[in-house]
Amino acid sequence: MYRYKLIVEYDGTPFCGWQRQSGVLTVQQCLEEAVLPLTKGPVIINGAGRTDTGVHALGQVAHFETERDLDAFRVQECMNAHLVDLPISVLSAKKTDESFHSRFSAVERFYLYKIINRRSKLTLDLNRAWKVLKPLDTEKMNRVAQILVGKHDFSSFRATGCQSNSPIKTLNSISVERFGEQVFIKVSAKSFLYHQVRNIVGSLTKVGTGEWSEKKFREVFESRDRTLAAATAPACGLYFWKVKY
Repeated sequence: MYRYKLIVEYDGTPFCGWQRQSGVLTVQQCLEEAVLPLTKGPVIINGAGRTDTGVHALGQVAHFETERDLDAFRVQECMNAHLVDLPISVLSAKKTDESFHSRFSAVERFYLYKIINRRSKLTLDLNRAWKVLKPLDTEKMNRVAQILVGKHDFSSFRATGCQSNSPIKTLNSISVERFGEQVFIKVSAKSFLYHQVRNIVGSLTKVGTGEWSEKKFREVFESRDRTLAAATAPACGLYFWKVKY
């Protein structure tokens, strides 16, 4: 068997997430169909992270196996030709060995959340960012966010239906930066709980608008009670940024 590693970007707006599901359009399905003319048989394309409906990717990593010895550049070109009418692009393809697994070999995953902080409607960033009308104090948001760094119980930011065995996760880093009206929240960890990043963003935004103090944020976090935290931030602002192996 031959194994191929892919780096993929996509606009998640028209897709019901990454994972193949019956009766709906998903990123995994589209990629598997795009490589079929080369593999001459069905393959499973495994991703480093299963993004939700409406979530985007700048550097999703995936891999597949086939019995055919294929030229990696031809894999990339063929897949992109079949994806021409879809908002998915294979940025690179290369042959790798059997020790590599896009999901299980990952040691750190990076997410980016994009906020546009203004009153005017979104045009270029429509469906690609969360518009927040109230002015955000991003310096305060960044300072308060550091409470989350390290190994903690993240139950307050864990969505109902999360299948993780434990709410304990280790957040390696988090930052909040402003560039004009754009606000970028960057988060990294080996793995995340279901909706963890979007739930963190929702509560940090309360801090940024002044609705919550640092004390309030800490109390919510330490309560381990999801019902006390803010609403989940919209999927449209979240990007699977990159993966470290």
